[in-house]
Amino acid sequence: MTMSTDTATSDAPDTKLRRSITGPLLFLFILGDVLGAGIYALMGVLAGQVGGALWAPLGLALLLALLTAGSYAELVTKYPKAGGAAIFAERAFKLPLVSFLVGFSMLAAGVVSAAGLSLAFAGDYLATFVDVPTVPAAIVFLALIGLLNARGIRESMGSNVVMTIIEVSGLVIVIVVVAVMLGGGGGNVSRVGSFPTDVNPALATLGAAIIAYYSFVGFETSANIAEEVREPSRVYPKALFGALATAGVVYILVGLASSTALPADELAESSGPLLSVVAASGVGIPEWIFSLIALIAVANGALLTMIMASRVTFGMAEQGLLPATLGTVLERRRTPWVAIIVTTVVAMILTTIGDLSTLAETVVLLLLFVFISTNVAVLVLRRDTVEHKHFRVWTAVPVLGVLSCILLLTQQSAQVWLFGAILLAVGGVLYAAARFARRRAERTAA
Repeated sequence: MTMSTDTATSDAPDTKLRRSITGPLLFLFILGDVLGAGIYALMGVLAGQVGGALWAPLGLALLLALLTAGSYAELVTKYPKAGGAAIFAERAFKLPLVSFLVGFSMLAAGVVSAAGLSLAFAGDYLATFVDVPTVPAAIVFLALIGLLNARGIRESMGSNVVMTIIEVSGLVIVIVVVAVMLGGGGGNVSRVGSFPTDVNPALATLGAAIIAYYSFVGFETSANIAEEVREPSRVYPKALFGALATAGVVYILVGLASSTALPADELAESSGPLLSVVAASGVGIPEWIFSLIALIAVANGALLTMIMASRVTFGMAEQGLLPATLGTVLERRRTPWVAIIVTTVVAMILTTIGDLSTLAETVVLLLLFVFISTNVAVLVLRRDTVEHKHFRVWTAVPVLGVLSCILLLTQQSAQVWLFGAILLAVGGVLYAAARFARRRAERTAA
């Protein structure tokens, strides 16, 4: 992987936005997006598939994520004013429907992810403070997120640093308390290589990697802030790969710690698996402290996801890709209230019809199509030259990225495909309705 100069030696093109994001801040932004709520919720789901060998699907998911990250590194540094897979698809394929489906897949993945996070929030972590039914609690949680969203939530880079530190601190606690547990003669290290007796280790690892992949998604959102990064061609690849590698190391250490502290069946039965690990260590960490950290991580992830989903919905409505009603804003707050209500209600519905595992796999399914588009776009846009230096990934990387996405798609269950197909079908109907309304308005104006 190299730095390529197509026709000139200047850095990124001029921008109206202030380039105030430095390399360290970008690293923390990406790390905060990746190293978030998923790992707090999914370790038990992984244990149900691979037993104590939690490190295996996490390591495989990291390698697969790095392939697509290479394609993002090239496209973001080549088009630092673009931002987003839908724009890359528009440049590469020149087909409005393809660009719409890529953008809508990102939108749908965000809503599904928020539904999964709400279920994680309402599970054992919340039960530390109050014992309430999971689904109703998840719906109330999403309603509160929607109200906060409508008030005009803005997350600065500084607040992201704080949230990232909180999220990381919870994972560091897991690693440290299990290390103390081992030092005191507790735990069982032999479990880290133990797969369930009734599964093929290779197939189980591949199947679980689909879920583990969910813990690494989030890096793609950094494409939206490339225009505000100082020296993006130099800084972005280092921050991207560094953040993913850091998250991967932390995840694998947490996986090793979890299987050392508890048998796989106990992890699989818990909706707050890392809380169970901390409790099993015997170290005097009050449950409420770790539960609060986990709840902050999950709530922050859900809030940021729903802000993104509502703004993407609003933006697509403004561009005529979705019905114009979704672009309606509150007069005083200037927030897209219709888009917020619609995305929040859809997330609420999803909490009632899908479990955490299915929702996580559906997010991955939708993003795999986005990632296939991005990997192909890298190759298509190689013939497009720009007048500044940019990162260039080895040609084999996007090719392997496409193949890895296809491989993961083959492991998805029929229920997940059905979920994804329904969501995309809804998107297709909305797209057709928006086009019909736009053409009708044009005929009326003429």
